Amino acid sequence: DLPFWLKSLARYLPPKWFLDNACRASLPSSKYSPPDFIIMSARDLGLSLQGERTSGADVRSANVTAVMSLANILKSSLGPQGLDKMLVDDIGEVTITNDGATILKQLEVAHPAAKVLVELANLQDTEVGDGTTSVVIVAAELIKRANELVKNNIHPTTIISGYRLAMREAIKYIQSNLSVPVDALEQDVLLSIAKTTLSSKFVGAESELFTKIIVDAMKSVKIINPDGKAKYPVSQVNIIKSHGQSSSESVLVAGGYAIQMARASQEMPTHVTPAKIALLDFDLKKHRMSMGVNIVIDDPQELERVRQKEMDLTKDKIKKIIDAGTNVLFTTKGIDDFAMKYLVDAGILAARRVDKKDIKRIAKCTGAQLLLTMANMDGEESFDPKYLGSAEVVTEERVGDNDFIFIKGCKATKATTILLRGANEFMLEEAERSVHDALCAVGRTLESNSVVPGGGCVETAVSLHLEDYARTFDTYEQWAIAEFAEALLVIPKTLAQNAALDAIDLLAALRVRHHAAQTGQDEKKKDYRWYGLDLTNGVVRNSVTAGVLEPMVSKLKSLKFATEAAITILRIDDLIRIAPEQDQQ
Repeated sequence: DLPFWLKSLARYLPPKWFLDNACRASLPSSKYSPPDFIIMSARDLGLSLQGERTSGADVRSANVTAVMSLANILKSSLGPQGLDKMLVDDIGEVTITNDGATILKQLEVAHPAAKVLVELANLQDTEVGDGTTSVVIVAAELIKRANELVKNNIHPTTIISGYRLAMREAIKYIQSNLSVPVDALEQDVLLSIAKTTLSSKFVGAESELFTKIIVDAMKSVKIINPDGKAKYPVSQVNIIKSHGQSSSESVLVAGGYAIQMARASQEMPTHVTPAKIALLDFDLKKHRMSMGVNIVIDDPQELERVRQKEMDLTKDKIKKIIDAGTNVLFTTKGIDDFAMKYLVDAGILAARRVDKKDIKRIAKCTGAQLLLTMANMDGEESFDPKYLGSAEVVTEERVGDNDFIFIKGCKATKATTILLRGANEFMLEEAERSVHDALCAVGRTLESNSVVPGGGCVETAVSLHLEDYARTFDTYEQWAIAEFAEALLVIPKTLAQNAALDAIDLLAALRVRHHAAQTGQDEKKKDYRWYGLDLTNGVVRNSVTAGVLEPMVSKLKSLKFATEAAITILRIDDLIRIAPEQDQQ
């Protein structure tokens, strides 16, 4: 009659171990407690872990360190007085930028918790376009403060629930108290939005020109969805770069699409109007048999006829395209000299090796159909005129050192091109990122139709409101909500520090005004809720009248994303690194 514990172990142990130890053991009187000598190791049970395991406080501290080191890299690039980072990759490519998402993309982050922040910045970049730096800084601050609470014996689950409550309340407060409908403002809100976004970028000095270009570009690509809502797709705005001159020479090619490419032959026309555009995804060259097909010829005269037939096949193909009324042709593959001759004779403007991305956009703009083959259902080759797209004019122009083909007056959908000029590659790359961010911000404003004041105004107001909100809880959540409120102040603090101003002094002045706006009955003081930082003069001022505005969607999403990322990392209490398998010798 074996004891219970021995029966249950018998399944796992080798018979020899069982006999040796069971014989030596003086079995205890209790059937349910094993004797002291049986201290099973995980290895005996075949449960050993091939790797290392960190848990509890150690893993949290490691996560906080990794996350804070990332946030500290980005901190100095926040705001209009933020500085740029120079990033050099493994092959020596240099990137100079202060865009949070770009910096994190270039850093090869190995730490798993820090990777969450890199993905967070990318998410903010794709969803909103702007605010990538601030979202990472807020998330890192939330994680750091949560770790302090855990050290004071508050359970992570309680902190998570407190953070969620704080986030919901913050979003509700922004929507009801801090948002301004676009129609309620007299000045041109879109120009202000674009100017605020560009103020922290390299092209901020030329913001007068760029804000106008960006707003005109976004307005020109408006489309109405089937459900009646207006959409402003940023992808419809093509940004191309050309070396030479200064950034103030940048221009907007309204209602057109441009590609950096020259026509295939100098004998082709440079100007075609009205344009009938064919888009091909196959070669136009002398027909050859496909791989592995050999023709065995005995008679030399037959050889000449085969060669002639190969040429005739291509000639017929081109003739069908020309007969459909084509006068502009783009292909993603090559065009050889033989095919070029027929195209030149027909007066067609053709471009070869066009990028797949560009040709798809041209198809969308002009209503053309991209053809992979000319074969029809009967096995014959044909080219239907309905495959052609149309535009008012297609022209080749030289800008700086490069040739560009401009397609203007597209018929199907609206497209617009911004042509950026700049002294060198770094400036052009950064100008492109800046313009893209501003386009996203303007597009989001047009779609959501509400804005919030910038300059640290929203964060300060929400922080004060959450401090009061925290006191309505008599549970542990109160501490988490209070820490959430404190964490938000990292944005105005960092903005002031980057501008070489006294952050404590400015923040105190800002908090006094927001407190007066939230508690006072005086109507004059109600306007204090729009107050933010003026980093040029080192004072606080009304951000709305100063035209420092941001799309409300950007603020709401960055709060949601930062909280979710903080919660994701806060949930982790165990890190198991699996060791790589050893090669069998």
